[in-house]
Amino acid sequence: QVQLVESGGGLVQAGGSLRLSCAASGIIFSIDLMGWYRQAPGKQRELVATITSSGSTNYADSVKGRFTISMNNAKNTVYLQMNALKPEDTAVYYCTAEGLVRDAFRRPFGSWGQGTQVTVSS
Repeated sequence: QVQLVESGGGLVQAGGSLRLSCAASGIIFSIDLMGWYRQAPGKQRELVATITSSGSTNYADSVKGRFTISMNNAKNTVYLQMNALKPEDTAVYYCTAEGLVRDAFRRPFGSWGQGTQVTVSS
């Protein structure tokens, strides 16, 4: 019903920057929250940052001051600007979105993207 497509991952040297994008498409009535999680090899998936449709943000302590999340409500797109990247930021980054589907019942949805690899070399 709602699909998320991420882009922008890649290989970067420590101290460099990357910008991730995630576009939601489908029968969307509204999106209440979008965010990014990441999963490194052998570790559990963890929160990176979230943003609500009203602009409230939440960040993991490990990325505060380095990453910035933003959202274009009109385009149903969320961005993650990642600066001062560290090797420990290496992971698959997953986009997530929550909201309501545009059908007769306005059912809630929660969707995940397929992930984009971010690799930071030392």
